[in-house]
Amino acid sequence: MTRLILATRNAGKINELKAILAEAGITHELVGAEAFPDVPDVKETGVTFAENALLKAHALARATGLPAVADDSGLCVDVLGGAPGIFSARWAGTHGDDKANLELLLAQLKDIDTAHRGAHFACAAALALPDGTERVVEGRLRGTLRRSPEGTNGFGYDPILQPEGEMRTCAELTPQEKNAISHRGKAFRALVPVVRELLG
Repeated sequence: MTRLILATRNAGKINELKAILAEAGITHELVGAEAFPDVPDVKETGVTFAENALLKAHALARATGLPAVADDSGLCVDVLGGAPGIFSARWAGTHGDDKANLELLLAQLKDIDTAHRGAHFACAAALALPDGTERVVEGRLRGTLRRSPEGTNGFGYDPILQPEGEMRTCAELTPQEKNAISHRGKAFRALVPVVRELLG
C-alpha cells in the first residue's frame, strides 16, 4: 500500500480527503504533515492557487520521498477582478485573521448592489511524486456575497458566501452539506482519477 501525504496539519481536511478516497475505493494510507515534523512549512510565493498547491506538494514529496497532495484556496470576487484570491487569508494584513478579513471585504463592497455581488470559492489540488511528476485539478463553488455574516459553521469567508441555489450561507450549512458542494470537495474528488492513474 502506498503512503500518501497531505500538506496540512488540519485534521478536518485530512478526514475529508480520506473519506473521498475511501468512497472511491482507493485504499492508500493518507497521513498529514504532522507525521513529518522536521519538514518545514513552504512559503506560498506563487501567483495562482495552482502554483501555490504545486509548490507545497513538490516540497513535501522531495522532503519525504512520498507522493504528496497539497491544496490552495480562496475567495474570488467578480467586481474586485478575482481578489482577494491568493491573498484571501491575509486580505486585512495579518495571515489568518478571519474577522478582520471579512470586515475589510464587506466595507469594500458596501455600495455594490446585490446583482453585482457574485463571487466564488476556488481550490486547486495538486499531486506531486518524488520523481517530479505533477498534476493539478480545480474546484469552484459559485455564489453571492451577503451584506453581513450569517452562521457559525466553517471559517474564513463562509459566513458571507451564499451558494447558488441556497438560501443559507456556507457557514449555515452542516459540514456534510458543505463538503458535498464545496470547492475543496470538488477539487479533491477530481483528484481521485489522478491518484488512480499515478499510484494505481
